[in-house]
Amino acid sequence: MSIDYDPQKFYDELVAAGHIYPVGVQGAFGRGPVFERIVDRFNDLVSEIARNDGAETRTYPPVVSRKVIEKNNYLESFPHLCGTVFSFFGKELEGREMARKAAQGETWSEHLKVTDLCLTPAICYPLYPTLKGKLPPGGGLYSLLGWAYRHEPSTEPTRMQSFRMREFIRAGTADQVVEWRDMWLQRGLELLRSLGLNANSDVAADPFFGRGGKMMAQNQREQRLKFEVLIPVISAENPTACCSFNFHQDHFGSKWEIQTADGEVANTACLGFGLERIAMALFKTHGCNVEQWPADVRRRLSI
Repeated sequence: MSIDYDPQKFYDELVAAGHIYPVGVQGAFGRGPVFERIVDRFNDLVSEIARNDGAETRTYPPVVSRKVIEKNNYLESFPHLCGTVFSFFGKELEGREMARKAAQGETWSEHLKVTDLCLTPAICYPLYPTLKGKLPPGGGLYSLLGWAYRHEPSTEPTRMQSFRMREFIRAGTADQVVEWRDMWLQRGLELLRSLGLNANSDVAADPFFGRGGKMMAQNQREQRLKFEVLIPVISAENPTACCSFNFHQDHFGSKWEIQTADGEVANTACLGFGLERIAMALFKTHGCNVEQWPADVRRRLSI
């Protein structure tokens, strides 16, 4: 069966089926009940695979301290993606003036000032400061589920400003975390292919900013620090990254003084499943009517 990879048509199909709901802002939308059930069941499948790994589950809000963003050098590498929380600190008269401007369609952002919070760009960010000190023997393993934000407004349905990630983070020696990352890369491929998805992995790079970012991306590729699992969703020639598997080396270990049990600077790795993108990959591959999906896929997802 030939698949029509038209991003706008796919977006319209998802809306017509009640799987997503426009909210008037590019890269943001509501999710319908079937969409949410698919996300929940896929996340359950990931949990089943990881059940015996011994990961410590943590939950963080969708905001992170601005100091964490600054210390991680996020503004040097990704200023174009950052989302900072601003709030009103003024008195009553200024508040009334701000409300008047808003009511009349005038610009009112001048009345706001930056707070100590940023929107979380990667849900592993709040974890690293808490790992300061020595890790237990064998290192650490953590499971997170949460919302991330990146300022990428787009009409393309898979490029969202606000989205959910299921992540695992491994901290320990370089050998430990790389072996773990590579193991999960195979797990991820097997899981997605078991759902009838045309999933393949490739070396990748983060969207670093500016001319210097091009060199950083090249180094990242050459050292094979990042892999992505790609699935055709809005293009056959340029498939969508639905999972990423990253080796940070000692970047976070050095920043946050994380040590192995032997007192060496710890290395870290993380992997993330993009839950909305995987749901969209399933809709694109099998159609918007889940009742017509292959029986084995429906059974696997309990839908």
